[in-house]
Amino acid sequence: MKRFGTLIAAAVLGSMLTIGTFNLFEEKQQIVKVEHQDSTPASKIAYSVDANGDVVPLDFTLAAEKVTKAVVHIRSTTIKSSPAQTQDPFREFFNPHFKGNPRPQTGSGSGVIINETGYIVTNNHVIEDADDIEVTLHDNRSYKAKVIGTDPLSDLALIKIEEKGLPNLVFADSDKIKIGEWVLAVGNPFNLTSTVTAGIISAKARSIGIISRPNAEGYNEGIESFIQTDAAVNPGNSGGALVNLDGTLIGINTAIASPTGSFSGYSFAVPANIAKRVVEDLIEFGVVQRGWLGVHISDVDDKLAKENDLDVLQGAYILSTVENSAASEAGLKTGDVIVKVDDITIKTNSDVIGYISQHRPGDKVTVTVNRFGKEQEFVVTLKNSEGTMELIEKNDDLFTRLGADFEEVDIKTLKRLGISHGVRVKSLKNGILTKETSLREGFIITHIAGVEIKRPDDIEKSLSNAKGGVLIEGRYEEYNKTEYYALGIN
Repeated sequence: MKRFGTLIAAAVLGSMLTIGTFNLFEEKQQIVKVEHQDSTPASKIAYSVDANGDVVPLDFTLAAEKVTKAVVHIRSTTIKSSPAQTQDPFREFFNPHFKGNPRPQTGSGSGVIINETGYIVTNNHVIEDADDIEVTLHDNRSYKAKVIGTDPLSDLALIKIEEKGLPNLVFADSDKIKIGEWVLAVGNPFNLTSTVTAGIISAKARSIGIISRPNAEGYNEGIESFIQTDAAVNPGNSGGALVNLDGTLIGINTAIASPTGSFSGYSFAVPANIAKRVVEDLIEFGVVQRGWLGVHISDVDDKLAKENDLDVLQGAYILSTVENSAASEAGLKTGDVIVKVDDITIKTNSDVIGYISQHRPGDKVTVTVNRFGKEQEFVVTLKNSEGTMELIEKNDDLFTRLGADFEEVDIKTLKRLGISHGVRVKSLKNGILTKETSLREGFIITHIAGVEIKRPDDIEKSLSNAKGGVLIEGRYEEYNKTEYYALGIN
């Protein structure tokens, strides 16, 4: 009895979980529901003693059985074009596929069914630039998937297959998870389907510098506030489920910390609260409505505290505030240390990033700062990345589809190249140009489909009514010879 009492005393007690639902949006009289739970996502860790007095280990079987049915295998295929044929450009132009020796590239990952009608959340890097996405369920049924939306800032994406009555997972409140909790990671490492590994939560709000999305000022806008675990995650696990022992979704497995590219101790997952907000917005708006505080922040450590005569050793130190931002208008200042946002204690800048990213423009949050040794509260009304409180509309214009920014070429450069007109490709992002061609930044476009290109507006005019294949003509400054790219317009 004494041994049994010791075991019971060592057990971690949890609470019964209440499951609720929220309605994301209504389209054609159909309501999309994604389940989540509001209570603490902690599960009982139950030990028992058999007739021989031996300890019965933890039982992960119920959670594993539940979760594996809702985790899918994703195979993405991207067709890249080989370099343009400058000697015989029309050979590529008249090719019926207009891709110049296409080279299919395939990748694989995992995804989590979050709704019985086929909505699946995964990592953006799993399906990024994919021309074809195939989803295979636990029972080996396969479907073609379409992309509902992506969020590169959090490395999340939402795809959908056409099916009903699918097993799906419930979102937990990831702000309530605790370090030391048992978790399971479920995915498809090395194309081995339905693999389950176990571990504990090692840390929260980790930033490891893998999402690089610099803005115009050079500051990284990537959202990193990862859950760190020691559950084994390997290539192919990306986009899979991190769950508690009730089989409730607490994160989307995203990355590993490894010098070899394979698991060597720690893995990282996007918290469920961030994923839930991204999913809601992608379904309802097609783009994430993310609130921005408008501060540049740094972790507080002993060195920073001494250099700036701070009275705290943890928090998010405000290096500067953005002009006309939510933070500056609320009264936050350079040198303040954010120690709390609403009821969330702030230990690092990742705590701020993770919590604020769960809010939309127009939401109000209470920010507590330590200023000259005294705590002060400020009510901040969040804005969007454009500095307003309006919801951002999904941008479907032609330049966005092309995935490029253009600029006019100065007369001096045109004369040096011996051409009379042209528009330079200033920058390339994800879009038709990167998918369909091997065109690089700096290329000066002189003609599209035989039409002279003198200004960026000419590009839109030449392609606005184009269907099928068109030929892009131009040159690079360093080579100064005419080159061609074939582009397919749908």
